[in-house]
Parts: sequence; structure tokens; C-alpha cells
Amino acid sequence: MSVAVVREPVRTRPSGWWGMWLLIATEASLFGVLVASYFYLRFRTQPWPPDGVPKPGALLPIVATAALVLSSVPVAVAAGAARRGERGRALWALGVASVLAGIYVAVTAVALMDSERDFGPSKDAYASIYYLLNGAHAAHVVVGILVNLFLLLRLAVAQTRYRAIGVEVMALYWHFVNALAVVVLLTTLSPLL
Repeated sequence: MSVAVVREPVRTRPSGWWGMWLLIATEASLFGVLVASYFYLRFRTQPWPPDGVPKPGALLPIVATAALVLSSVPVAVAAGAARRGERGRALWALGVASVLAGIYVAVTAVALMDSERDFGPSKDAYASIYYLLNGAHAAHVVVGILVNLFLLLRLAVAQTRYRAIGVEVMALYWHFVNALAVVVLLTTLSPLL
């Protein structure tokens, strides 16, 4: 008597999931180098920030980062809703996340423009790394908003498994960018600590 062996199908992650993790690894390397450069310059330059450059303000960056980190909640809701086929809930959650991220970008832009009155990006090493770190992170948030808007448009037309995977993969990027916001905030506010 022979016994049939039933094998479960091998479940793999979608290729977009793997691609997003590779992108996240690349971006983590980039920001690791930027943060390391910041601290290298900080410990090689005394005082920090240099004379004539005011210490960074804390209130606006903290409020902006809090809004951005809070946007991870609706993104997680959107990913779960898309997985379950709840298109309306996914659309609403992506919209809320995009608005919160837009607040972050607007506040960061205002803070950088205000800083430019006191020191421009080419003034010294501090100014260069300050603008580069904040500007590069804000650019990543803008990319996240654009992808969210694309997903909103695609989901508004129809919900498919492929689009649900897109929302789930986007959530990985979104959570990474939000965690990175905390690192950027602590790095740029480190002269106050």
C-alpha cells in the first residue's frame, strides 16, 4: 500500500517585495554614509555648529517628524485593507498618509528656507551636510507621496491582487522612510542634546 504525500505549494514573496528590500538596503547605506559624514564633520569641527550659525530649532522639525511618523498608521491600515479587498478603506488611508507626509514636506521646506536666511548650503561643512541630509530625506518623502498618489489613482479604477501587492510593498518603503525621519531628526538636533 502506498501513501500519497501532499506537498503544500511553495509560497514565495512577490518580486516587488524583494526589490523593495533591495532599495531599502541601498537607501539605508546612502543615509548611513550621510549620517556618518555628519558626525565625522561634527567631531572634526569645533564649535558645532560653527560660529555665526545658530543652533537648529527643535519645535518645527519635531512636529513635522511626528506628523510623518504618525502617517505609518494609515499606511498600515491601507496595506491591510488592500490585502482584504477593502478598496474604499485603502483609498481613504492612503489619502490620509499622503496629507500627513505633505505636512512634513511643507514644514521641512519652510524650515530650510528659514535657515537659508542665516546660512546658505555653501557656507561651510555644517551647512552643506545639514541641507543635504534634510533635503535628501524630504526628497524621499516626496517620492513616497508620488507613489501613494499613483496607487490612489490605480485603486480608484479597480482593486486587483497586483495593486494590493503594490500597496503592501509601498508600506515597506513608507515605514523605512519614517524610521529614517527619526534618525535624521536626532542627527540634526544633536547639537542641542
